[in-house]
Amino acid sequence: MRHMLQELRTALGDAAVITDPDILAGHARDEAALCEAGTPAVLVRPGDTAQVQAVVRIAAAHRTPIVVQGARTGLAGAANAVDGCILLSTQRLDRILSIDPVNRSAVVQPGVVNADISKATAEHGLRYAPDPGSWESSTIGGNVATNAGGMCCVKYGVTSEYVLELEVVLADGEILRCGRKTVKGVAGYDLVRLFTGSEGTLGIITEITVRLQPIPRQALSLAAVFPSVSAAGAAVTAITAAGLVPSLLELIDQVHLRAIEEYRPQGLDTDAAALLLAASDSGVDSDLDEIARLCTESGATEVHQATDAMEADMLLAARRMALPAVERLGAVIVDDMSVPRSRLAEALDGIAEVAKRREVTVAVIAHAGDGNLHPNILVNREDPDSVAAGQAAFDDIMRLAADLGGTCTGEHGVGLLKRDWLAAEIGETGLRVQRAIKDALDPTGLLNPGKVLR
Repeated sequence: MRHMLQELRTALGDAAVITDPDILAGHARDEAALCEAGTPAVLVRPGDTAQVQAVVRIAAAHRTPIVVQGARTGLAGAANAVDGCILLSTQRLDRILSIDPVNRSAVVQPGVVNADISKATAEHGLRYAPDPGSWESSTIGGNVATNAGGMCCVKYGVTSEYVLELEVVLADGEILRCGRKTVKGVAGYDLVRLFTGSEGTLGIITEITVRLQPIPRQALSLAAVFPSVSAAGAAVTAITAAGLVPSLLELIDQVHLRAIEEYRPQGLDTDAAALLLAASDSGVDSDLDEIARLCTESGATEVHQATDAMEADMLLAARRMALPAVERLGAVIVDDMSVPRSRLAEALDGIAEVAKRREVTVAVIAHAGDGNLHPNILVNREDPDSVAAGQAAFDDIMRLAADLGGTCTGEHGVGLLKRDWLAAEIGETGLRVQRAIKDALDPTGLLNPGKVLR
């Protein structure tokens, strides 16, 4: 170990190699509750691709695992340390290298915060569309590693649809560049898609070329109050069936509404069983009117359309506060199931039945427009029975997602939290293929071991 640390200091400089136990403990995990984390040997902060290469080669020589970390906002344990590992932080890889307004792209390092890309490109009338709830703190490298989603996915899609090129340091220290700058291109295997969502298990992403979009016109928005969560789900189904394409369609249940209002009061209706937020940036005023009509037909007791941009932004800000607000109520096992849009109401009813059967509080918030639900299971970390009931509810909800033709994760990734459920979802043949890919790119198993696949 002493020799490895000296080699790291020689390659990176003393300041970029941290062994302080308190700092290491503070970096041992991401934000996933109840996922195990090991004790790292060292935290390194390389400043460029060459230094990342040096770290990888030193790790390989000493047979030491590497776990890459961005802002550690992940919710599946993918950035959690394993015993004796090198934690490789992308904190210093934080530059926007270039912006190309003609080709609508930007080249960025993985430590750039998501929201900073849109801030930097706004002067060109462009933005980076994917917007996870943590967009003002999560890094683009972590977003790519987990193929993050967000609130605009219903119209604009997830991260993988915006990654054009990648620079990746492979497990042997070699640099791979994959992808292309052209609008169209189908030469060879799609390695960009392979590394996007691989959660640091196949290579270390050091540079990303992202696709930009014109900034849309100001979205009009509304909030619809429902007497039941399933009625709100039925409204989502009706909106989708009508062929409407909102830019946002989010469901917030009563537990979250009350938590948000207690956390930061703003006049939300805390007696509502569910609130549905919808927005449209199509520029066609009648689109939002039609969404309002369908909400009313589905049982909404009140529909309020925002009168100006400030009010619309306040509604969106309330949605972004949902997770931090509910975390004040206890430890949260954050789930992330996705089901076909047509089965959203069934999923919501099924989650309610699980909560009742297991006698736990399951607070639901959802990117409802694309069938991605976050059933947040509240537990008392100090009570083993509460934790056991929460974990049982988690498994029941995973089973429910599978039974409805869905998936165990829509945007948070697999990490540690969903390994067993990934195996069940893709089957033995799928596992064999994925393990073969892992073995080909990381034959010694040093890149984020134990994550995604056992």
